[in-house]
Amino acid sequence: MPRTCTICRHDARADIDKALVVRTPFRDIARQHGVSKDALLRHHDDHLPASLVRAQRAREAAQADELLAQVCDLRDRAERILDATEADENWPAATGAIREMRACLELLGKLAGQLQDAPTVNIIMSAEWLAVQTGILAALKPYPDARLAVAASLETHHAPGHA
Repeated sequence: MPRTCTICRHDARADIDKALVVRTPFRDIARQHGVSKDALLRHHDDHLPASLVRAQRAREAAQADELLAQVCDLRDRAERILDATEADENWPAATGAIREMRACLELLGKLAGQLQDAPTVNIIMSAEWLAVQTGILAALKPYPDARLAVAASLETHHAPGHA
């Protein structure tokens, strides 16, 4: 007969479930409640009530919606200020309003996933990739047909403009 989940039987199960839902590190929960990380992982994967997970996701979505609404409000206010300063020909204030509009639009782009802060890394020209490519082709030297096929595939997939 299978063993009963130690987390499901734990006196603090509700607190443990809440901590898991808000993504508290397993080691912190384990230390606080005297349970193993393995038991937490099994419970998380197999027994964590789906309704708790859905509720947490709904809270996170509501917070994201609120943040988006606040940024849109700031953008609208900056636009009104920009219009007023341009009408008054107050160019220093208009320039400041333009900067604020740009910042709001940039933040909205990031929130929408249309702008990224992370740098783009081209692994095709990296020394590590060239070493891996050379290693692959060297390993295939005893198999000339396979070596030619892999070399052609690498060339095709890494040609400029190819995705």
